[in-house]
Amino acid sequence: MNADAILKRRGLMIVLSSPSGAGKSTISRALMARDDNLTMSVSATTRAMRPGEVDGVDYYFVDKARFNAMVAEGKMLEHAQVFDNYYGTPREPVEEALALGRDVMFDVDWQGTQQIAENASKDLVRVFILPPSMVELERRLNARAQDSEEVVKKRMAEASSEMSHYPEYDYIIVNIDIDESIAKVEAILAAERLKLHRQIGIHEFIADIIHD
Repeated sequence: MNADAILKRRGLMIVLSSPSGAGKSTISRALMARDDNLTMSVSATTRAMRPGEVDGVDYYFVDKARFNAMVAEGKMLEHAQVFDNYYGTPREPVEEALALGRDVMFDVDWQGTQQIAENASKDLVRVFILPPSMVELERRLNARAQDSEEVVKKRMAEASSEMSHYPEYDYIIVNIDIDESIAKVEAILAAERLKLHRQIGIHEFIADIIHD
């Protein structure tokens, strides 16, 4: 009997959230590079396509009427308005990936995570990345040299509010060493992939080996 022919797995959705500068993007990029079964979710947006962007790869570009219709019809796992534009995660491509046993990574904040939890809690794994200290967080933000002093101050002010939502997550990782943090998320993925409710065909497999 070929166990692989019987046992299949439903994919999972993994959310990584953190204050800006805590290491979420670095961890996400490393996981995507190492894990062929992991795919990044593609958001829909009402903003205009920029040069070099590809529809369906960078974003699904839709007009506001279509976006609002998708929200009304329950076709968005999460959505938000950012200034004059709307962003959201279409449900259908994610559901298709999960059905094929592929895992989908989300880069959303705590508000987006709450919405996904309301719409698809059984498939969701929530990981929050914390900095070792506020002093270290500020050092990392300055070391990136991507933001002005004013923007760094704004991100630091937002960090406390963002971190207050840690109880809403399944796993907490304090990112002291980036390689160790990446390994911890990989361990979380390995364990979550073995959860009983994600094992399709397990009951038939066990029945077969009992009566073999």
